[in-house]
Formats: sequence, C-alpha cells, structure tokens
Amino acid sequence: MRVAFYTLGCKVNQYETQALEQLCSVRGHTLVPFEEEADAYVINTCTVTAVSDKKSRQVIRRARKRAPEALVAVCGCYPQTHPGDMEGLEVDLVSGTGDRQGFVELLERAWRERQSFTALDDPFRRRDFEVLPPGGLEGRTRCMLKVEDGCVNFCSYCIIPYARGAVRSLPLDEARRQAAHLAAEGYRELVLTGIEISSWGQDHRDGTSLIDLIEGVCAAAPGCQVRLGSLEPRTVTEDFCRRAAALPNLCPHFHLSMQSGCDSVLRRMNRKYDTARFYESVCLLRGSFDRPGITTDLIVGFPGETEEEFGQTLDFLRRCAFSAMHIFPYSRRPGTPAAKLPGQVLNAVKEERAHRAARVAAELEGAYLKGWVGQSLPVLFEERREGRWRGYTTRYTQVWVESPENLHNQLRTVRLDRVEGDSLAGTLV
Repeated sequence: MRVAFYTLGCKVNQYETQALEQLCSVRGHTLVPFEEEADAYVINTCTVTAVSDKKSRQVIRRARKRAPEALVAVCGCYPQTHPGDMEGLEVDLVSGTGDRQGFVELLERAWRERQSFTALDDPFRRRDFEVLPPGGLEGRTRCMLKVEDGCVNFCSYCIIPYARGAVRSLPLDEARRQAAHLAAEGYRELVLTGIEISSWGQDHRDGTSLIDLIEGVCAAAPGCQVRLGSLEPRTVTEDFCRRAAALPNLCPHFHLSMQSGCDSVLRRMNRKYDTARFYESVCLLRGSFDRPGITTDLIVGFPGETEEEFGQTLDFLRRCAFSAMHIFPYSRRPGTPAAKLPGQVLNAVKEERAHRAARVAAELEGAYLKGWVGQSLPVLFEERREGRWRGYTTRYTQVWVESPENLHNQLRTVRLDRVEGDSLAGTLV
C-alpha cells in the first residue's frame, strides 16, 4: 500500500506517528506525503480542545473528498474519547490510543478485505507500556524518545486522562537500549517525552523515579544531548537538582507546567501545587544550573478568573522571569469539570488577557536573550533557511549564523552577537 499520515496535536502524537510509519515501512508499505495520491490515509488525531476535534474532522473530510476510493483510517485521542463522532465521517478504520501494532495489521486487513473496522478499548484497563520503535525516518538531528503514557492528575480542564488511561512507564533497561540505539543512528539530541513524564516509574512500584530514568538515558547515550519534556513542578526537588546537575549531557532547559500564577485559579484547575511550590522549583533550578532556560505554559481566562486574579498571574510571571512562554486562552472542553464551572470568561476578555500576557512574556524573553549577548555557547544546527543556518542552544534558545559550511546536525560553538526578535544571531567560533 501507499500510506499517507497526518498528525495533529502533541509531541507524543508525533512520536507515535513516526512509530506507525516505521511499522508500515518494515511491513513493505510505501510512505507518501499526505497531499499526494495514496491507498490509505491515516489521521492521528488530537482532542485536547473542541477546536482540535474540529480540525481533526476537517482533515478526515479532506482525505475522503480527495480520494473517495482510498481507505481512511483514524486513530488517536479524538476517536478514543468521542467514538460516536466518527459516524457520518465515512471512516473505514477507527482506532484509539493503544495497540499500534494491531492498528497496522487492521489497516492491512481493511485494505485487503475492503471492510470497515472499529477497534477501541478501555484505556484505564491498560497496564503495560507499549514499546514502539523510536526515531524518525528523516533528518537525524533531534529525536523524541517516548518514555511514559497516561495521566492520573485529572486537571479540571483536561480530557486527556480519559483518552490515555493510567500511568505506564517504559522500562528503564528498554529506555537505555533505545537511547543507545538512537545515538548510534546519528541523532545528537534526545527529547524525553510522554503524556506526563514526571509520573515515570510510579507504576513500577520499585522506588524509581524520573531522575533515575534521566541518569540511565544520559549514561546510555553520552554523545547525545538529553532534553526533558514538560515537568510537573513538584518533580523539582533538591535531590533531583543535585543529581541532574551532575549530568554533563543533560540540557539545562526545564519546561515547568504552570497554567496560572494565581493560587485560587490553580485550585479551580485542580492543579496539585501552589505558586509558592512552583517558585521553589524555579529557585532550585537557578541555584543548580548556570542561567537555565525555564519555560512554561499559561492558560488565561479560566472560568471565574477575575481581573485581580489575572493581575496576580502577571506579577508572578515577572517574579519567575521565564525565558519563554506558551500562552493559551482557555478553551472550553466539553466533558471536563471546567466546562461546567460558573463564570465562563468572554472570548474578547480572554484574547485581551492573552495579548497582555504575551507582552510580559516578550519582555522577559528579551531580557533573557540580552543576557547572553557576548557569550559563547554550543549550538546544535538543524537546517538552512533563507541563506542562514538555524540551531538551538542547550537552553533551547534559537540561534542564527551565516556560514558556507554544511552545519546540519553539527554541534558548534557560537559567539552570540545580538538579539533578533525571539532569537540570537552569532558567529561560529
């Protein structure tokens, strides 16, 4: 078969699509771009917001319209949580967030027998981590390594626990093996990803935690930079920082999931920390690493958020002095407790607050970047764009340089000369 894939949503979805591509290739199928003619179109969906659902439906309809005779298969979080929505979309194969090997086998069967199949399970009955082939099929620079699946935090705005089920962790020995394999394949950076990587090891019940995994991966791939995905702030303890700071190939970039800088809003979100504990994590990281990149996510306009509460959040952003931020207006997700909370904020207010938060974020990012001007840092280069090479420092700061050399997948020292918007520009040393 000629198989085309389309991915919506998070890095875990991207990782799982890459694994599906590899499974298809190993079984003799040909991968083609989604915009080209194919025998089967596979859409790996997202359901984090109602807008995500809408985008998934649009892609499904587009595939069906383009190729009425082709097989259209849908997997991922959207059909897992909303299987009834698949009716009327003319989908030939419906699957969820589990059993990727079985999905490929059903894809072949649906094509061979010209039949439709639905294969959905109860994600909360899953107990084992599904080991998938790591690595992508294209340029070898940065690679994701999925180490965890599932989440039991049940934040009031989030539907993902219902799509992914309980916590399952990649076994430590397998994580080491995959990390060594990826390093041998030529990747220069591994990104540990999952639905909630801070929960890694909880299901093993042997006392191991995320820092044990990080140490194991760093030791197995000493020639690779190792970068962490999003962290729950309570993961960052004195012991975590002491052990992490001793790892020479761990990137000093930490994405702490915040969502709000106001304690009353955090309680309504059912987050498990307050601003004091979050700030403690920030201070521990800054005390253990040299000017680490500390990034975060922020949801503005959560139900009931007052102007005073939003003002507290803006003050807290400045106090934490993040190096970069992702800012999202709250999106009402049917099926979550937050969707039923009183005090739903008007869209215009949410957008206005998002703009104000973005101005603060730009101010903080500019200050962080300016502090690196005149310094030299290693940069892992990825691609050439408009005559210049683009790469990232270990702190996940984007850097541009002019060079006639082919810098793809090279780790080179760069003298940082100036700030350009949300990036730095420099010269190869």
